Amino acid sequence: MRRNGVNYSKYGYIFSIPFIIIFLIFSLYPTLYTAVIGFTDMKGVIPKPIHIMDNPFQNFKDLIMENVSFRQSLINTLILWIANFIPQIVLALLLTAWFTNRRLNVKGQGAFKVLLYMPNIITASTIAVLFSTLFAYPMGPVNSLFHALGWSDAPIQFLQDKNTARGIVSFIQFWMWYGNTMIVLIAGVMGINPALFEAASIDGANGIQTFFRVTLPSLRTILLYSLITSMIGGLQMFDIPQLFITPAGGPDNATLTTSVFIYGQAFKGSYMYNKAAAASMIMFIIAAVLSLIVFYLMRDRSEAKLKKQQKMINKAAKAAARGM
Repeated sequence: MRRNGVNYSKYGYIFSIPFIIIFLIFSLYPTLYTAVIGFTDMKGVIPKPIHIMDNPFQNFKDLIMENVSFRQSLINTLILWIANFIPQIVLALLLTAWFTNRRLNVKGQGAFKVLLYMPNIITASTIAVLFSTLFAYPMGPVNSLFHALGWSDAPIQFLQDKNTARGIVSFIQFWMWYGNTMIVLIAGVMGINPALFEAASIDGANGIQTFFRVTLPSLRTILLYSLITSMIGGLQMFDIPQLFITPAGGPDNATLTTSVFIYGQAFKGSYMYNKAAAASMIMFIIAAVLSLIVFYLMRDRSEAKLKKQQKMINKAAKAAARGM
């Protein structure tokens, strides 16, 4: 007799339809439309009909070759990302090693994790206002502290110094995101086979050796994820540089990031949507290229070597079969 069953696979397609529709309308279509605008002369409060330029890559050429502010924004974005990501990943790894060390058995881990993750929950606008108030001139809390400790006789304009402004923005980004990175790494450690740690303990490995020889190699995929997401987020850095210092970009464009530059091109002044779209596509290409480089550098070399050897064996077997 034929048994009648229920095919549940179709429900997966049904449940995915809302996401697909939202993705097509709010993500894919704007991305493709932005790419098209980059090759046009579209600008102004009331844009004219789209017209492809005689030289389609003119907007890209003008940004890279002639626009000093855009090149400065690329440099600033790189500096701010590196300055906040390196201490972020180092502190997150140290906290991960501390929380997951079975010998230490840290008490109250839940409360510590909540407190460390808390800055990531607070809105960027609130944090921008907070730090802007802390470093206010002439009567900010930091200036008052410096005066009370005798470190300065006159108020200091912290936000008018390029290096200080960059340092504060980098610290804010680091402070906001190290807790999130820590939680991701801890989740990765919890997924490692406990037998590996037990074997390391039996072999006499101490905590440091276990962390560098067992934990870190097992976290390769999680570290790759953290690096890629942090890099893309750093390239899209907008809210803190935009809201922290007025005018946006800080002293001498020291905190002008590419996202702030794109916003200024599209929605301020002459409303040059074509330039903003071209800058967006340049950043998309940079993010894609950097992601490929990171994937290549952090690949599993032993697995790649085994695949290469297997290909050579298969090739030799085919060659031998042809010669018979």
